Amino acid sequence: MVKCAECKSSKTIKKGSRNGKNRYFCKKCGVWFWIDHRRKDQALWISHVDGAPFRKLGDQQELSGKQVFKKVVAEINALPWNWQLTKLLCNMLLFCGILVIDGKYIAVKGFEAKIPFIWGIDYLTHDIPHGDLFTVEDEAAFSQFFGKLKDLGYQPRIVIADDRQGLKQALNKVFPYAKLQLCHVHFVENIRQLLNIRTDEKYHHFFNSLIAHVFKVKKESKITKGLMHVFYKRTYGNRMLQNIVTGIKHRQTELFNYLQIKNCPNNTNLIELYNSHLQARLKSIKGFQSFDSANRWLNGYLIRRRTKPLTDCKTKFKKLNGFASLQFTIADPKLWPTEISGIKLPKQEPKR
Repeated sequence: MVKCAECKSSKTIKKGSRNGKNRYFCKKCGVWFWIDHRRKDQALWISHVDGAPFRKLGDQQELSGKQVFKKVVAEINALPWNWQLTKLLCNMLLFCGILVIDGKYIAVKGFEAKIPFIWGIDYLTHDIPHGDLFTVEDEAAFSQFFGKLKDLGYQPRIVIADDRQGLKQALNKVFPYAKLQLCHVHFVENIRQLLNIRTDEKYHHFFNSLIAHVFKVKKESKITKGLMHVFYKRTYGNRMLQNIVTGIKHRQTELFNYLQIKNCPNNTNLIELYNSHLQARLKSIKGFQSFDSANRWLNGYLIRRRTKPLTDCKTKFKKLNGFASLQFTIADPKLWPTEISGIKLPKQEPKR
């Protein structure tokens, strides 16, 4: 039953309709009122972030491209900050604490070079507690990023990242108990390029032995033995090859911390997939007019990623499909941010 808009009584009857609006009469208080039952159009900012061009959205809404642009900007500027959603809605105990972070460089007018957008994904939930735009990527930027996570109450057990300048120092300063795991994909690729493996067969035996006896080993106790085997059996007195092995030994802890934490990856592949999607959207946008407009758009992108149901998860993450990542960390489903224009709670509820 439709409740009266005045006295909230259910003793109402329908008395006609016009242009999709139904007219009702309340038998209790005698008030006439209208209710619009027409389907509400999806917020334009969501379609824009998903990839719809302004001109196409204008054709759908019978607006000009310029009008759509102004409306999208207004909607994005009205959104709360992503970190506010995390602080107000999320239960920090529902995050797994395995944080995969990376930076994406953004073209912004007024800056000679692209500037870094640093963001992190909680590995098992795929949720994004925080991301922020900086003018440079250095220790101060990473300290500010980790500092915001600490303010939110997020407690990382381990951070998986590329070998970024200043990241380790910032992590040790803000989260001294958290471990650092360097991405194997990028680390091994640097070795591959140094030895010209793709074009020169000279060091193939050394490289393959390094992969088999060190990087594919799943027991921490066997890694040192593997390094010794490669050093004495495959370097042949070559100083460059010996330096590679000793360099791995020097960074052994950072390269194999993942073995100490269940379900922890040894690469940043997850956020690289997210970066590829973000890159596709940035390519069509072709840069931002100001730091603030870039920061606001990226904030809207994060909110959209957190509230849009996942569809392409594979292997051990198949169970995430059909749910939004925010559903796995939100303290109470009743807190779902329906007040944010266009965001609806997916019908299913995940098992936690």
